[in-house]
Amino acid sequence: MGNHLLRHVQAALFSLGQLVRTPLASLMTIAVIGISLALPTGLYVIIDNMQRVSGGWDTTARISMFLKKSIPEDRAKYLANRIEKIPAVSSVKYISPKAALEEFKRLSGFGKTLNALDNPLPAVILITPKITAGNDKELQTLVERLKKNTETDLVQLDLQWVRRLNALLDIARRSAAMLGIVLAAAVLLIIGNTIRLSVLNRRDEIEVIKLVGGTNAFIRRPFLYSGVYQGLFGAIGAWLLIEGSLALLRGPISGLALLYSSDFSLQGLVWSTSSGLLLAGALLGWLGSRFAVGRHLSEIEPS
Repeated sequence: MGNHLLRHVQAALFSLGQLVRTPLASLMTIAVIGISLALPTGLYVIIDNMQRVSGGWDTTARISMFLKKSIPEDRAKYLANRIEKIPAVSSVKYISPKAALEEFKRLSGFGKTLNALDNPLPAVILITPKITAGNDKELQTLVERLKKNTETDLVQLDLQWVRRLNALLDIARRSAAMLGIVLAAAVLLIIGNTIRLSVLNRRDEIEVIKLVGGTNAFIRRPFLYSGVYQGLFGAIGAWLLIEGSLALLRGPISGLALLYSSDFSLQGLVWSTSSGLLLAGALLGWLGSRFAVGRHLSEIEPS
């Protein structure tokens, strides 16, 4: 066991020395691998941060019921009390045209301009249903029931935009997964081609080793370590590229969040994602070198 472990250590150090002796070629290969791994991982980080932002928003289903402007306020309040008694309704909030205008003045900053105009805003009844956001059929039934009121001008389900955002995020997640698969295949081809050239360059040495009784496993070992090194160093390069990009964006994004009174901060690669990235790089390096060496080593026989 000790002798076997010593052989692995020797092969690992020999492979590392081979990379050091050809720094330019090694750096170019590692850089290409790093960029290939950084693209899907960076997209995953962006999607994760977008999910954190949307997770802080109110995703409770809410219905806005806009009344006709001709409806008197006492009748509108009576309608709000009647809607509150519906079993599927959790709470109701009545907003008068005057209150709606005051809120619009405060949020828009056009208070002086609006003072010179007649109030164009209708009364609104905000309805929070007991129905959860996932029960689309029941929510739509409640909306259709509210539309039947003669006082109603428009009934709008305010959760629709959140659903659209979640659908877009789901598409982005699937796109990131497909991009990751394609670029993982590219990494396999890059490492496989690099190892193939290394095997061909050492063809004479391999033939001599086979002549003196060297096994395929013994010959294959340094190439496998070389592939693992390339994949691992490429993953480290991808990690540095992502964290460097996030560091440049973190300040401006935090400043933008403060303008919206938010404490959101850009989150980088967490420990689990970082370790997964390094493991994926090493594994892809091992697989690429394994396939390349296994194919070409059997073709090299001493004559």
